[in-house]
Amino acid sequence: MLNISEITVQTELSLRKKFKKNIWCKFTKAINEYELIQPNDKIAVCISGGKDSMIMAKLFQELKRHDKFPFELVFLVMNPGYNTENLNKIKYNAEILSVPITVFDSDIFGSVFHIEKNPCYICARMRRGYLYSKAKELGCNKIALGHHFDDVIETILMGMLYGGQVQTMMPKLHSTNFEGMELIRPLYLVRESDIKHWCSYNNLEFIQCACKFTETCSDIDKDGHSVSKRMETKNLIAEMKKINPQVEKNIFRSVENVNLNTIIAYKNEQGIHNFLDTYNEKER
Repeated sequence: MLNISEITVQTELSLRKKFKKNIWCKFTKAINEYELIQPNDKIAVCISGGKDSMIMAKLFQELKRHDKFPFELVFLVMNPGYNTENLNKIKYNAEILSVPITVFDSDIFGSVFHIEKNPCYICARMRRGYLYSKAKELGCNKIALGHHFDDVIETILMGMLYGGQVQTMMPKLHSTNFEGMELIRPLYLVRESDIKHWCSYNNLEFIQCACKFTETCSDIDKDGHSVSKRMETKNLIAEMKKINPQVEKNIFRSVENVNLNTIIAYKNEQGIHNFLDTYNEKER
């Protein structure tokens, strides 16, 4: 049985060695390619207690050790009303992985308990707001969330199939409600299968869903999206991959290679733009 120090060393060594190519290098690639971190940033690494946010915390610690430029980290855990078992599990995992978490309480679960329409969507929005607010209070200018590559391509396809729109989960966003704050997604290029492999390799177990409404909201994920639709999309991608092994990369590349000359309409901050707006001008 390994002690806490040995578990920490083992998990960190695995990121430097066995999982360097598939996890560490993709983490740093996203940071560099999308310019997610700048010198003197103070980043709130938001930990929900699941596998994605915990590995993100370890990757940030590793990045900090490289010390290529100055930046600060706060490992932020919000307790929106978790039961004791789940909260203790989060604290235990943080301890064995040597992640110095800062825990703060909110009453989000209690606030949305009696909301009948889209309670999980409202809960997700409220949690995001609380994280921004606490991070800003602690002097941070960014919050980091643990969305990975699979979340990104599933969101792209879900938007097309169920939302009738082409959009993606962006690698970083300016906050519209908290001036000077940004949201970043450093796991943007990391595959979920590699995160799961890292967990099993190091014999780590994390909470799946700590929401007290799991039984009544089992069709909603942590961001307020339909779990059934996300699972349908995940399964669809898996089936398509059997025919075309490159399908996941192609879905991702589709939002990097948008040709506006072949789009019927698109919208931005200025409104909706139709191809007919400039169609006759191109003939002249």
